Amino acid sequence: MKHGVSDQVVLITGAARGIGAETARMLAARGARLSLVGLEPERLAALAAELGGDGRHVWFECDVTDQASLERAVNATLEASGSIDVVVANAGIASNCMVASGSVDALVRTIEVNLSGVIRTVSATLPHVIAARGYYLLVSSAAALAPLPGLSAYAAAKSGVEQFGNVLRLEVAHKGVGVGVAHPSWIDTDMVRDARHDLKSFDEILAALPWPFGSVTPVKTCAAAFVKAIAGRRRKVYVPGSLAPFSALRYLFASPLSEYVIGRQARRLVPQAEREAQSLKRAFGLNSVETKGKPDAEDDADTSA
Repeated sequence: MKHGVSDQVVLITGAARGIGAETARMLAARGARLSLVGLEPERLAALAAELGGDGRHVWFECDVTDQASLERAVNATLEASGSIDVVVANAGIASNCMVASGSVDALVRTIEVNLSGVIRTVSATLPHVIAARGYYLLVSSAAALAPLPGLSAYAAAKSGVEQFGNVLRLEVAHKGVGVGVAHPSWIDTDMVRDARHDLKSFDEILAALPWPFGSVTPVKTCAAAFVKAIAGRRRKVYVPGSLAPFSALRYLFASPLSEYVIGRQARRLVPQAEREAQSLKRAFGLNSVETKGKPDAEDDADTSA
């Protein structure tokens, strides 16, 4: 069983940008070997080149909702690097859809990428992580701790990731495999910046959330927390750390009192956000691969009332 990160082979999904890319940079700086997996080959290639290392770091185009695609990326990683010691299941998307007015396909796609993608990633890599007596870091979210307006499918998926990780930890502990679950809140990535650009009500929604759920954390802070979790094989990581106590209090956020407090603002802000989202004629942010991969993405958005 290896500890630390030096010379470990770390496979990161969603590595092309944001949390995945910054985590890769920090891991590489500490001597890890990276397998960068995602849907943006140009960005993955550029990141691998940036990290240098004369072939220590490899990249593979991969859709985490396609098992064959994942298997190809895993096999190529093994061929290039010899093992897989750590997996960071980070790939994720967020739509701007409300349930009553958004695209059902976008909501379901959010579940497929954020939850099914994690399950498929684990399935494709588990024999090799078991062989290495390695470690998983599954990326859930602060959205799994408290119900937040506008995040129905995202919160459902991230709650599923948390419980999948909790059970997986029990199932593989006797095999020497560690499992951590990460709960980042709003991180300053393209996903959050897209939301701020698309929905003028977004900052108002953040301001209406109870502390610390409305704070935005720099991506470097999040990546540093992930690297620390990997090095220590931690079972839980919260970003910001002030979220940790709220995990134990999560059921208070689903109480009638909490719903009353948050609901007062939601009754005003949700209709505004719905109007803004419908006017976009697309279900995902400008920088989302779900938008870039579909030139006619506006045709996929259900704009019915």
